Amino acid sequence: MKVTMIGTGYVGLVTGTCFAESGNEVTCLDVDQKKVDLLNNGGIPIYEPGLTELVKRNSASGRLTFSTSYEEAITGAKCVFICVGTPQDDNGAADLKYVQSAAESMAPYLEPSAVVICKSTVPVGTNRRVREWIQAKTDTPFYSASNPEFLKEGAAIDDFTKPDRVVVGVDDEEAADVVQELYKPFLRTEKPFISMGIESAEMVKYAANCMLATKISFINEIANICEKVNADINEVRKGIGHDARIGFSFLFPGVGYGGSCFPKDVRALAAVASDNGVSPRILRTVDETNDQQKNVLFNKLNDFFGGDLSGKTVAVWGLSFKPRTDDIREAPSLVLIRSLLKAGALVKASDPVAMENVKAELGDQVTFCDHHYDACDGADALAIVTEWNEFRNPDFDYIKLKMKSPVIFDGRNLYDRKKMAKRGFHYSGIGLSALPVPTVASES
Repeated sequence: MKVTMIGTGYVGLVTGTCFAESGNEVTCLDVDQKKVDLLNNGGIPIYEPGLTELVKRNSASGRLTFSTSYEEAITGAKCVFICVGTPQDDNGAADLKYVQSAAESMAPYLEPSAVVICKSTVPVGTNRRVREWIQAKTDTPFYSASNPEFLKEGAAIDDFTKPDRVVVGVDDEEAADVVQELYKPFLRTEKPFISMGIESAEMVKYAANCMLATKISFINEIANICEKVNADINEVRKGIGHDARIGFSFLFPGVGYGGSCFPKDVRALAAVASDNGVSPRILRTVDETNDQQKNVLFNKLNDFFGGDLSGKTVAVWGLSFKPRTDDIREAPSLVLIRSLLKAGALVKASDPVAMENVKAELGDQVTFCDHHYDACDGADALAIVTEWNEFRNPDFDYIKLKMKSPVIFDGRNLYDRKKMAKRGFHYSGIGLSALPVPTVASES
């Protein structure tokens, strides 16, 4: 099947590459000439484990091509996926200018009975608008479909090739049949292909992301309460996670969620609710709680140093919003670093893949270290923001030698606080109870 992906971000590039891997003829279209040139020369504009090898293999086979020409990419395509960005506007609503541009630009080249599939995360009702935008430019008959994506950055290829489910929203079963045929190689383990109405499919993506964001904000709030009442969030998490109604997924306390999806989607759905006369109380609270959580490490550091961070050197491990990606959009690390710099602290940061992106944001305000141990040189404290695997079992004796003071503020609870105390560190995590003060036996 000839398939076209409009947009070469995480969704478009991963989806197009996986479809090519299953034997389809895929063209990835992007208006950014530099990005297309990079892809045609074997480069990858994003960091995603395993993606480079798949792109190179399918490009070499001729099944995967990249273009800036709508005529070249759309002509003859049976399925056209819209995978462009939907950034939030000043009110938190999704900005659909790129979706509209894609719809109008493809219209003159659509084949009769082609299926136009919106994979971008869009507000309910957008697919109807896409249809209107296309119909205003062409008389060619086509089908419309909504196909929300459920890809996690850092695990996108596995998520696509081994999906929990595939959701498609259609008005016509003919369109559903075409999309199901395209996904058939990935559903051989009896994972469901769920066909529903277009508006329901649009809502599924927002509802899923907002539910997961709610779980994160919930456990973070519980963790903050635990610290005040001398409870341990790790023990509390075990006690509630074994309840089958709750489970353990997305129930890890930390410094708040970031990335391109959760923050934007929570605000976008809240805007949709408000526009339709519904007060989004839970969604607004989830967003507010998450924003506050991003300040938790700074507040701990500031309190520890008596409200004066001026001249202090803070090492920061982890810059991406999550491991296995270089994405720093809405990253908690940026909130922490900007607060530290404003307070007069010196910041030395390290991350396996995201440092170049942060350099573009902050420039020479931060000292960037290729190895995370080097960030600890002369540091008054270490703040851990992202739970990269290489941070989980470091040489603590070596770290202690390099640091000016053995102080760690762990935003991901990577270490055992009792063991850290025995190693001679002041260690503070998220939602951890205070260690009991040792008692000294009185002399008889």
